[in-house]
Amino acid sequence: MLRLPKSLSKFVTGQRSLPLRQFHARSSRRSHPKSDDEDKILRRRENREAHLHLYKSRGQHILTNPRVLDSIVRKSHIKPTDTVLEIGPGTGNLTLRLLEAAKYVVAVEIDKRMVEVLHKRVAERGLQDRLSVICNDALKTEFPQFDLVVANIPYGISSPLVAKLVYGANPFRSATLLLQKEFARRLLANPGDSEFNRLAVNVKLVADVEFSMDVSKRDFVPCPKVDSSVVIIRPKAEIPDVNLDEWWAFTRTCFGKKNKTLGATFKKKRKLLDLLKLSTKTCSSSESAASDHNYDHSNNAARATDDEGDTDETEYSSFCLDTRMSMFREKVLGVLNSGSFEDKRPSKLSNEELLHLLALFNQAGVYFHDHSKPRDADSVELEAFSAYSNILPHHSII
Repeated sequence: MLRLPKSLSKFVTGQRSLPLRQFHARSSRRSHPKSDDEDKILRRRENREAHLHLYKSRGQHILTNPRVLDSIVRKSHIKPTDTVLEIGPGTGNLTLRLLEAAKYVVAVEIDKRMVEVLHKRVAERGLQDRLSVICNDALKTEFPQFDLVVANIPYGISSPLVAKLVYGANPFRSATLLLQKEFARRLLANPGDSEFNRLAVNVKLVADVEFSMDVSKRDFVPCPKVDSSVVIIRPKAEIPDVNLDEWWAFTRTCFGKKNKTLGATFKKKRKLLDLLKLSTKTCSSSESAASDHNYDHSNNAARATDDEGDTDETEYSSFCLDTRMSMFREKVLGVLNSGSFEDKRPSKLSNEELLHLLALFNQAGVYFHDHSKPRDADSVELEAFSAYSNILPHHSII
């Protein structure tokens, strides 16, 4: 078991302070006992070293187990011609191993202090010409071309960063990711599993996810509160022909209450009102546009419950809204019944079944996304996964 110095148990204004030497991976070889004089010299040298503060808000913990680091590189199946993207390299324990296996490494690190240490360690090995470091937030960085991803993702940005990779413009062969164990389990979940969720549904639409190994929290310095897992994500060669905006909005609706029957979800008046508005906006005919105007006016009137003395126009609009709502409700329930989905629960459905249901809805003129709004390519993928952030803190390989 890894024994930590007493200084690791002390918090300094929400940070942890460690000598730089502690950040390096432990040697797999057993060292010879040091004499008292050598030990004193080493202590004085450590005291002169700059201390780095590990920010809890950034989940900074150090993976130092050389066997785990070597295993991650081995399981990534790196070719000598590959360019590897590493997110969160920190002080370079993993980076140095990647440089030995790959042709080139592009590292994205937000902490300038870590970047300085990384540059120093790589230069000592004479490998600086094969490393490019981008000092920036990975979520705001436009990644260059790469063949593989090898990264540990802090839990606070796990969902949007996974989304940026699998739905991004850069094609890649695989992504070997060290994640918080609970998050990994959600990513790996299948229909019927208690952990099955919208995250797994959205990722598995475009990629296959494979479990690789678990990593003990004791392999990190300082020791985090949770264990981790390594997963490998491989983009699919072919993905379903579906409008991604529709798909994301559809899965958000279905998995808002994943264990509720679809019939119960789509019978809610508020949900029907929202879908009616979206579906009407999607239609391009002038008749639909006029109906949408009536709906908007009626919907505003319906919300104003404390208004006194409704006008004839409001009464007429309310009547039209009730009629359209009744017809739209029958249409939605008709779609569910036609595919025998009314009594089924989203947590039990495969992607193929969900795709089939979405196609039935769209064919019937029921839509889940406002197609009148322009798509924001920089944020739509991140929004689609934002529900899975901010649950537990995580750590970084540094």
